[in-house]
Amino acid sequence: MTGWHAVGWLLFLTGVANPIRTEAGERSASVNYRLRCSGCHGEDGSGNEPADIPNLRDYVGAFTRDDDGRTYLLHVPGVINSNLSDSEISAVLNYVVEEWAGRSLADEFIRFTPSEVTSRRSRSVKDIVLLRRQIVVRLNQSGVRTSKYPWP
Repeated sequence: MTGWHAVGWLLFLTGVANPIRTEAGERSASVNYRLRCSGCHGEDGSGNEPADIPNLRDYVGAFTRDDDGRTYLLHVPGVINSNLSDSEISAVLNYVVEEWAGRSLADEFIRFTPSEVTSRRSRSVKDIVLLRRQIVVRLNQSGVRTSKYPWP
């Protein structure tokens, strides 16, 4: 037995909570982030500016302040095209926001729920780039910064 399986088995035997799976048997949010998001956004959420991948650190929380911003986060390609359950998606989004939002996170942050994920993913977003640009204008007008975004 090697890798994550050995770690999980060892933790089970020692009675330590499993950082890989939740009580419901789903992968933990941090594991799902590493498997699904870190390839582009990096292990530390820094993104990849030369590849036009936005930095999450100190910026991602801005989108949780705006109703359309919350919908936007659920329609970025890596989220809308994932095969994660709505429960897993809400957990990953909350993990990302709580891990990297930093000063962009409002004091009154409302955590994502599985039902919110279901509702917002069902909304039609015809042009994700245009939606982001509209949100950024509103946020900037209210003094909230967002990360650089290179798409036309």
